Amino acid sequence: MTGSPALPRGILATGSIVSVHSTVSPAGVSDSFVTAPLPELALDATGIPGDRHAGSTRAAGPREPWLPKGLSLRNDRQLSALSQEELALIAAGLKLPALDPGLIGANLVTQGIADLSRLPPGSHLAIGGNWSGQGRFDGHTLLRVEAYNRPCRGPGRKLAAAHGRPDLEFAFVTVARSLRGLVLSVAHPGVIRPGDAVVVIAPLLAP
Repeated sequence: MTGSPALPRGILATGSIVSVHSTVSPAGVSDSFVTAPLPELALDATGIPGDRHAGSTRAAGPREPWLPKGLSLRNDRQLSALSQEELALIAAGLKLPALDPGLIGANLVTQGIADLSRLPPGSHLAIGGNWSGQGRFDGHTLLRVEAYNRPCRGPGRKLAAAHGRPDLEFAFVTVARSLRGLVLSVAHPGVIRPGDAVVVIAPLLAP
């Protein structure tokens, strides 16, 4: 991914928040990864309080086959971010009119950030305010990009059930490859709302 030449040095991209979601909804706390849209997300250092993925630590699992199962790790999967553009590509590949981001566990949906899924780990999403990458950040929330969120069959099963198409369970894994979005952790807590500006700060690399 390359940023626009017009962007300040160290800034990879700019965009905005389209929607925010959580497993905590007005109906209560879901025991599924499926998320519901909300007017805002109020984050603390553990992520979204009460959300299925909140916490300062998480247990090692299938993603870390080299570690003892259940080993306590820093929680690098507090939030999931998807892009409106990549969701449209997945929907087209699955021959669906649209893709509900909640069915695949989104917490944030962005627009305007090209190739969101390819942002390098160590990048930060600076959210809110009028900052454009020059001077000091005047927003309210800072999230760290931890990793690409590899597609799996769980979300595919939810899509299959929602659309009455069993083929989607496996098709999602294939079609969503390289488009599944990112997992994030909270670097500085704050409130995130639809319409908030997003500035992507490049990771600090050795010269």
